[in-house]
Amino acid sequence: MSRLLQILAVCGLVLLFNASQVKAEVTAAIHATGQAEARLAPDMATLELSVAREAKTAREALDANSAAMGRVIAAMRDQGVADGDLQTSNFSIQPRYVYPSNRSEKPPQLVGYRVRNSLTVVVRDLDQLGALLDKSVSLGVNEGGNVSFGNTDPSAAIDKARAAAVKDALRRAGTMAEAAGVKLGDILSLSEQSGMSHPRPIPMARMAAAEADSVPMVAGENSYQVTVQLSIAIDQ
Repeated sequence: MSRLLQILAVCGLVLLFNASQVKAEVTAAIHATGQAEARLAPDMATLELSVAREAKTAREALDANSAAMGRVIAAMRDQGVADGDLQTSNFSIQPRYVYPSNRSEKPPQLVGYRVRNSLTVVVRDLDQLGALLDKSVSLGVNEGGNVSFGNTDPSAAIDKARAAAVKDALRRAGTMAEAAGVKLGDILSLSEQSGMSHPRPIPMARMAAAEADSVPMVAGENSYQVTVQLSIAIDQ
């Protein structure tokens, strides 16, 4: 029995020693968040154009839809849009039913079919954007029309925002350290979160928005945000 007590005592001393070691290894630190933003005028846009046609038979609806979408694709190519910037993004054939207005036991009646074909278009010449939208509607596009502006390569601007965000985090950490009356030591960790917000609608004269034969479009600016999380040791 005494032997067991001796073993338990030794184990307790080992646990106390390990706990003291862990406590000693805990480093006091200051945690700060830094933020910065980069704004760029877009140099490209992505369009979502859809053609929907309805007919009594699926064949008729498909033929009408294909003819209209074929004209749209041909017009995009004629305006200089590369084949690599054209992509079918959605295609569907759906039956159309008429449901009884009262609570009768009559089943729904099939009255036709609806064919929908969507095209994603990357426009790299923004001066053509309004004209391309106008042309596509004239040739048969009757759904979609969603426009998103982007940048081909925003990496240089994001790098500048990243550096500014780190400086902002260091500045905040320095302010907290000064207020607390301590000195900063080594950086313990540094992590980043990046993202893109919706374009800022500011007036730009880049696009032919005033032309009477095109859809008025304003590109604005894209905003790229960088947030960094900083942990820096307190020098003791």
